[in-house]
Amino acid sequence: MTVILLDYGSVLIFALTGALAASRAQLDAIGFAFIACLTALGGGTLRDILLDRPVFWIENPHVLAICLSAAFMVFLTAPLMESRYKWLLWLDSFALAIAVPAGVAIATSLNHSAPIVIIMGMTTATMGGLMRDVVCNEVPLVLKQGELYVSAAFGGATAAVIAMQLGMPLPASLSVCGALTWIMRSGSIQFGWRLPVYRSRPPKTK
Repeated sequence: MTVILLDYGSVLIFALTGALAASRAQLDAIGFAFIACLTALGGGTLRDILLDRPVFWIENPHVLAICLSAAFMVFLTAPLMESRYKWLLWLDSFALAIAVPAGVAIATSLNHSAPIVIIMGMTTATMGGLMRDVVCNEVPLVLKQGELYVSAAFGGATAAVIAMQLGMPLPASLSVCGALTWIMRSGSIQFGWRLPVYRSRPPKTK
């Protein structure tokens, strides 16, 4: 039940971010639905294929209704929002904090090793947003210079693995995972937390 709720929660919030991205690209209603579904389902689909398990939205097609409802709601309300990009950033941070624990929980339930659990948490949380930004011709959030995005997902998933290895129950470990992921991502948005980025050396002068 915990896994299902996490998956559904991440689907809903990622679908909202996809629809907001569609509004910024000024797409029609079908475009809203497509981008919402791509964003919400992309990461979980790739996760399930890699783990050789039934793809969650094919097994439970009513997940599509969540995506379409989110797209329709944003299609109607997006013009009322003062800053759609700010809404997108913050909703995306919450989706990230739900999707990482979802990926961690599913990989753990299949008894995978710690590295796979971490990678599946990151994949579930980041790949849908990457697809959204690429299709909407935006610089992907996962690639913006130094921003804590993939690193936030990595930090949260790693914290969950460490917590479980220390004997913490799964629900508590997933709570630690989600909290740390959101703190890192929201800190990057609100306070400008960054990782060092590569800087090329200036050319030598004679």
